[in-house]
Formats: sequence, C-alpha cells, structure tokens
Amino acid sequence: MSVLTDHAVRHVHFCEEDFFIKTLETKEELTQAYELRHRVFAEQLKWVPKSEDRLEMDMYDLWGVTVGVFAVDGVLLGMARLLPPSGEFMLGNEFGALLPSDYVIRREHDTAEITRLTVNPDIKDPKLSSRVMLSVLKGIYQWAVENQIRYYYLEVEHRFLRALRMLGFPCEPIGPVVQLPPAGAAAVAALYDMVQFDAENSEKRPSFLEWISVITTLTGEVVSGRTSSYEKKTTSLAMA
Repeated sequence: MSVLTDHAVRHVHFCEEDFFIKTLETKEELTQAYELRHRVFAEQLKWVPKSEDRLEMDMYDLWGVTVGVFAVDGVLLGMARLLPPSGEFMLGNEFGALLPSDYVIRREHDTAEITRLTVNPDIKDPKLSSRVMLSVLKGIYQWAVENQIRYYYLEVEHRFLRALRMLGFPCEPIGPVVQLPPAGAAAVAALYDMVQFDAENSEKRPSFLEWISVITTLTGEVVSGRTSSYEKKTTSLAMA
C-alpha cells in the first residue's frame, strides 16, 4: 500500500442496505457523535468524566475523523473516531500503560488509531446491534482503503478484542491486559493489519472479505475489490 500524506485525509460515504456509512462533517452529525460518546464512555463505562453539556470531546477531535453509521432518518447508530498519522495517538498518552516499556509506536503514514468505537445503546435488538457494529467495522476498513492505511492501533476491553478476532479481524495484542482506572475496565492495546486481514479472510472467510470490500455509492454504483491492495483507477469515490 502507498502512504497517506498529512493533508490528504479523504472521506467515505456509501450505502449498506438500509444504512448510510459516512465520514461525519456537519455540526449536527458531530453533535450526535459527542452526545453518543458521552452516554457510552462517560455515563455507562465511566472511562472519562461527565460534562455538564453531556458532550464528550477532547483534544484529539482537532485532527480526528469520525466514521458513523446512520439510519435513513439521520439517527447515528454507531461510530468510531479514527486518528490519522498526522496527529498524536491516544496510545502514546492516556493509554500508555497498556504498552510494554520498550514498545515503540509506529509513526509511519500508513498507520492510524481507532478510538471511541461504539454502538448506540438505544438499540435493544441484538441482531440489529450486531449489524450496526459490523457496518462500523466496514466503515473503518473502507476509510483505511481510501486513505491508504495498513495498520490500526486500538485500545479495547479484553473481551471485545476476543470478539473482534472471532469475527475475522486479526488484532494482535501488543501488551498485557491492564485494569484501567477509574472504572477498572480490563483493557488491552492491539495492532490490526489490513493486509493480514485480507490474506486470512480470503482463505477462511471469502464471503466476508467480499462483503467488506464491496461498496454501493450514493448513485447506486457497485464498486468491488476495495481491499488493502486496491488501486484507484477512476475518479475517487470519496467526498471532498
């Protein structure tokens, strides 16, 4: 894969059955994301302090990009914030305790970080919740393809890391499981390799690889083969 320059962060916007998956751009979309983050990470998980305005924001939002899954009525169903290599990673600051003392964080332009990954807690149907999570993961995958990212760092609860690996995402732990304050969550840092994902799933789960690498644009065009080795031969599908 080629590399991403500091100024070339590109957006994604495509359909997935009755969902819209896109990079959040408007004030209204971002406000929904900050509200969802507060509900999950401040009120439920208690990973961050509550705020009076019930919006969870931090300095990483200055350079972070959020990919969200929306219902047809515009409600945000799930999301993940992605930190491009042009800015700092949370793993080097707030989550440094998850790393071995001698670990050196990749700072190359083919590396990004997944943060604030969540599904809207209003969704009570387990099947719908699973569909939304898979759609968020597809958005993360396609953002990497669009921005020529090969490696993702992520920090998650240990049990969710196991779930990701069972789904077919080869997220390799890079440090021990640590009980993080203040909630005492058992968290772990991991590295996700897009090329390894493609290789393993082409052999073990070819239908899953096909699903995650095919998108339908807003004009109804179906574009296939958008994997880690994808080369753009036509005008970009991203929105400026």
